[in-house]
Amino acid sequence: MSDQTFAEQRAETQVLHMTNVPEIKSKPSKGGRKRRGHLKGRQLQEQALVEVQALLRDDPRRPDLLIEYLHRIQDGYKHISADHMVALAHELGLSMTEVYEVATFYHHFDVTKAGETPPPPLTVRVCESVTCEMHGCGELTDALGANLGPGVRIQPVPCVGRCHEAPVAVVGRNPVGHATPETVAAAVDNGAVDPPEPTGVIAYTAYRDAGGYSLLADCVAGRRDVEAIVSTLENAKLRGLGGAGFPAGRKWRALRNEPEPRYVAINIDEGEPGTFKDGHYLERDPHRFLEGTLIGAWAVNAPDVYLYLRDEYAAAEGVLHRAVAELEAAPPCPLPRLHIRRGAGAYICGEESAMVESIEGKRGMPRLRPPLVAQVGIFGRPTLEQNLETMYWVRDILEKGPEWFAGQGRHGRHGLRSFSVSGRVKRPGVHLAPAGITLRELIDEYCGGMLEGHTLYGYFPGGASGGILPAAKADVPLDFDTLQEVDPHCFIGSAAIIVLSDHDSARQAALNAMRFFAHESCGQCTPCRVGTVKAVTLMEQETWDEAVLDDLCTVMADASICGLGQAAPNPLRCALKYFPQEFED
Repeated sequence: MSDQTFAEQRAETQVLHMTNVPEIKSKPSKGGRKRRGHLKGRQLQEQALVEVQALLRDDPRRPDLLIEYLHRIQDGYKHISADHMVALAHELGLSMTEVYEVATFYHHFDVTKAGETPPPPLTVRVCESVTCEMHGCGELTDALGANLGPGVRIQPVPCVGRCHEAPVAVVGRNPVGHATPETVAAAVDNGAVDPPEPTGVIAYTAYRDAGGYSLLADCVAGRRDVEAIVSTLENAKLRGLGGAGFPAGRKWRALRNEPEPRYVAINIDEGEPGTFKDGHYLERDPHRFLEGTLIGAWAVNAPDVYLYLRDEYAAAEGVLHRAVAELEAAPPCPLPRLHIRRGAGAYICGEESAMVESIEGKRGMPRLRPPLVAQVGIFGRPTLEQNLETMYWVRDILEKGPEWFAGQGRHGRHGLRSFSVSGRVKRPGVHLAPAGITLRELIDEYCGGMLEGHTLYGYFPGGASGGILPAAKADVPLDFDTLQEVDPHCFIGSAAIIVLSDHDSARQAALNAMRFFAHESCGQCTPCRVGTVKAVTLMEQETWDEAVLDDLCTVMADASICGLGQAAPNPLRCALKYFPQEFED
């Protein structure tokens, strides 16, 4: 590890940072030539420029902040007009095309053309993912459309990350759990458009009083050895808990062999239907994951840390900003720069290279690999990318020892897993349980059993991507690598468990999942973009053309660029394989 201090690295890397973002073009002088990228016939409007400048204040005019600034326009005006895009392009030294293609890529930006009527000032988003569909989101959407009137836009949307409270509607940015037409209407009438403050959040002073950040301070002061830290994580068998499961210690070790400067990126964009564990921890103990993140930054000598947060997590966004502000106001030791980046409603940005593109202010399009993000990440520099929950466990493992974590498993597995459980159980929510626990044990020991009048029928073991297994497979240990031994189209991923009962249809659940993938495909590669839409059309038919669907599945799995298209066929294939009774004439 370099002998440079964080302060020295920060000063040096700030220069490099600015050389790795797109060059900011100079603004034209009055009467001078037009700037490159100025659209013919699209004139800069003085009023729009004044409004955008007021939103941007004195913040830096850097292209990598494009998405952050689009959020300011969307939040302030409830849509993004053509005039505002021209003004923003002018301020950032970008072409109108660059701004437009980014703004229209993300679902949460309402882009309006010149002369087009903006959407109503209030939008109510109704989740239509698997669990919410099981709990009547369709009927809720219909009722809201009939009752709320023309001043409110009703918008069916993919998973909003609160599956344990299905069905869910989001009024503005305020999630209404177990939503009914009456509770949603009350929120609209009362102007309750912002999320309530989470209760029970462990504040900075309380975290410090309980020994928090002491480990980080020891690391930075040289009282802890990097090699020992990395070896401890390896011996604990901690794996990436965002879905891929790559050993965390091995990833840290690999990053240390890459050229400096290196960056750290934390993925808090858990958009997988059924997943909500990261939001759970962020709204309760934010400094624990921040300390783990900063230890990781110290271990790889990273002067900059990027925290990429799912936009649906409005309450968690406030918690995260406060936690970072508290930390920076009274730091326990020299810190790297902490950058919070807000997603904009794109599931694909949960893929690590797409997230890097989004952090850079671009469309979240997955990159072709190699090179890996660990080699060429943010602004072309090696980047340590980890999930929030992975970093959440770092402090406990280092304080309690690797044996403590590795010894927690069941059925020959190692560690702890945070299961996001939703569906037909009495106690849905995040349940911390031993890795390797079976679904049947999880339901009985942690979830209070099945709902009254419901019998276990099947389950998604890893969200919409992880396939569907029947009740007969409820005794398989839930962990990395165990499910693939049962079926190659099933995996645990981020441990998002959606429990189906005899009141549900695996066929309908698979169709719901495919609609999700069709909606969320970034469109970069044909097998995913066309294949998911074609599969939805075929799956909506009364009789499924299994031969054509099988061909589609093969093409998507073999030829898609990233995991979205590769995993999209999993629920379809499992429905046909394990629930044949639903396809009998």
